[in-house]
Amino acid sequence: MNEHKEKILSVCNEICKGTLMETLDITYIDVGENFLLAKMPVTPKVHQPDGVLHGGASVALAESVGSAASYIFLDAKEFVIRGIEIAANHVRSIREGFVYAKASILHKGRTTQLWEIKITDEEGNLISNCKLTTIALPRK
Repeated sequence: MNEHKEKILSVCNEICKGTLMETLDITYIDVGENFLLAKMPVTPKVHQPDGVLHGGASVALAESVGSAASYIFLDAKEFVIRGIEIAANHVRSIREGFVYAKASILHKGRTTQLWEIKITDEEGNLISNCKLTTIALPRK
């Protein structure tokens, strides 16, 4: 991995300390021209009562990755990024292992951005498909 990628991932992982992302053990693991990839372990900490991944944990993962991607691909010195809408379709359950969330840009406007976040298991099976709209607000 090149130095630029390593620096971006290091910053993403560093700013997660003391946040929900740390609580959920989300780790950013790859970045490309138009995507960001993170992983999250599926343990009882993120289960619903019947022992499968809670949809809310999936949505938290998706919004975290999409918002971080906006942060990376926009000028974070000039803008504050906020999620303004998220939709999720949960298509498969998982009890253990890891899930991977890949945020890919669908629309990169000056003010709003639209992200598709596919959450898959270790074999590449689709667990959830999410769409996130973020807004870039000027820093004051």
